[in-house]
Amino acid sequence: MRQRWSTYCAAPHRGFFLTGALQGVLVLLWWMLDLEGHDLGGAGPGSLPGVALHAWWLIYGFFPFFIFGFLFTAMPNWLDGPAIPRRAYVASGLLMAVGVTLAYTPLMPAGLALHLAGWSVAVTALVQNLIAAPAQDKRHAGIVTFAAALGGIGDALFLVWAGVEHGETFRLVQAIGFWGFLMPLFLAVCHRMLPWFSSRVIPGYVLIRPYGPLWGLLAACLAHGAFEAWGLRAWLWLVDVPMALVLFWFALRWGVLRGLRQERLLAMLHIAFLWVGPTMLLYAADSLSLFFGLAWGAGLAPLHALGIGFFSSMLLAMASRVSLGHSGRKLVADHVTWWLFWLLQAVACLRMASDLLPAGQSAFIRSAGGLWLFTFALWAWKYAPMYWRPRADGKAG
Repeated sequence: MRQRWSTYCAAPHRGFFLTGALQGVLVLLWWMLDLEGHDLGGAGPGSLPGVALHAWWLIYGFFPFFIFGFLFTAMPNWLDGPAIPRRAYVASGLLMAVGVTLAYTPLMPAGLALHLAGWSVAVTALVQNLIAAPAQDKRHAGIVTFAAALGGIGDALFLVWAGVEHGETFRLVQAIGFWGFLMPLFLAVCHRMLPWFSSRVIPGYVLIRPYGPLWGLLAACLAHGAFEAWGLRAWLWLVDVPMALVLFWFALRWGVLRGLRQERLLAMLHIAFLWVGPTMLLYAADSLSLFFGLAWGAGLAPLHALGIGFFSSMLLAMASRVSLGHSGRKLVADHVTWWLFWLLQAVACLRMASDLLPAGQSAFIRSAGGLWLFTFALWAWKYAPMYWRPRADGKAG
C-alpha cells in the first residue's frame, strides 16, 4: 500500500488526472439521472437547480483536475524553474477530490468549501512557482496563472450563490468560468504547445507564436464574458467576429492542413483547435440574429460546441499525450484512443443538434449524454491505471 501511494504521488498529474477521469464519467451519469427526474439527494433538484449544478460540475468540477495536473507538470518546464512541491500538489488534489465527492451528497456546502480550499492551494503554488523562476519570458505562465485565479473567484462565487441562489450571481459564475478561466487558459496553452508539438513532428516546421493576436484574443474573451454577465448578448458579435477571424488565422499559420496528416496525437490537437473558430462564428450569428430581432437563435449550441468540441476534445488529446509521455510509453495514439476522440466529436455534434434542429431535442440530448458516458468510461478504463502504476520505462515520476 505504501509503495502504491508513493507511486500515485510521484508526479502531480497522477492524482489530478485520476480524479478527472472518474469525474468525466460521474458528472454525466449524474446529469442523465437528473434529466430522468431521479431523486439525487443533496446534490439534486431538491436543493439546487440541476442545470446550475451541471454547469458547475463541468466548468469547476471536471476540467480543473486536468488543468492543474497539466500546469503543475508543464509550468516548471516552461519556466526552467523548480518543480511544484509534492506537499502542494498532493494537498490541493486531495482537497479538491474530497470536495467534489462530498458535492454528490447532502454535505455539498462542505464539499464546495473544500474544493475551493484545494483550488486556492493550487493557485498559490502556481504563483510561487512563477515568482521563483529565473528571469525570462513568463507570459504564458502568467496568463494561465491569472486565468486559474479568476477561476477560483468563479468557484467562490458559486459557493456564495449556493447559499443565496441569486440569479445574477450565477450568470457571473458562468461568465467567469467560460470566458475568464477556461477560454483564456486553453488559448494560452494552445499558443504555447500546439506550435511546439508540431515542430517536433513536422519536418521544416517554422514555430510561430505572435503575442499581439494572443493579447487581442484574451481581451475579447474578457469582453465576451462581461457582455454575457450583463445580459448584452445582442452585442457579442462585436467581439466574436474579430475573434473568429484571428482564430482561423492561427489555425492556418500553425499548419492545420499539415498537422492533420501527421501522427494521430498531433492530428487530434489540430482537429480540436479547429472547433474554436467556427464556434465563435456561431456565437456571432446568434448575437446578430438577436440584434436584428430575427426569430432564429442558436440556443446552447455555441456553448456546447465550445465546451465539448473545443475544451473536451483538446483535453482528451492533451491528457492522452501527457499520460503516455509521463508513463514512459511511446507518444502514439492507438486505435482505441483515436476512435474515442472521434466519438467525442460525435457527442459535440449531437448536443449541438438538439438546439439547431427543430425536432428531437430530448433524443439528441440523451444520445449525446449516453455517448459521452461510453466514450469517457472507455478512456478512463484505458488511461486511469497509468496513474497508480509505475512508469513503463522504469524511470521515476
